[in-house]
Amino acid sequence: MALPFFKLGTLALKTICKPIAGRLKKEASLHPQFRQLIIDFAQANHRFTTQMTRRMYGHRTDVEIRPLDEEKAVQVASDLIGEVFVFTVLPLQVAGIAVIFEVQRSAKSEARKEAARKQELEAMRQRDDCLAEEIEAVKQRLDGLEQLTRLLEKSSNSSSASKEQK
Repeated sequence: MALPFFKLGTLALKTICKPIAGRLKKEASLHPQFRQLIIDFAQANHRFTTQMTRRMYGHRTDVEIRPLDEEKAVQVASDLIGEVFVFTVLPLQVAGIAVIFEVQRSAKSEARKEAARKQELEAMRQRDDCLAEEIEAVKQRLDGLEQLTRLLEKSSNSSSASKEQK
């Protein structure tokens, strides 16, 4: 039941993130200081990926790698920023949702345990009340027996005394 909602939520989140990433790319390419920073990053990324590709295919890596032109570097870096935004926001949202789900599940579990504890405590109170009533009944019987014993002792003492007088 939760899986279709989860998939639908991630799809909605991706759909929401794409325009934000596009706006971020546009703003990043317009700001002069940030523009230079992303150009430098794109050039370093270009050199790294070109060297890795050349190594994978067994080509020489000591050749000079031509830098990207400025607009191409801005475009590559802006695309990278957009992708980083989409692929970092989505996992963070999923992690947040997972944490919220776990907290709710834990709270429900604790509530069930607390309800069970309350029921057990109420059952113990009822047993305690029953035992108190039984103890009271036993005390009353004991008092009755003690009174009966006293009466019997008096009557046996009085009958012994009357036999002695005769």
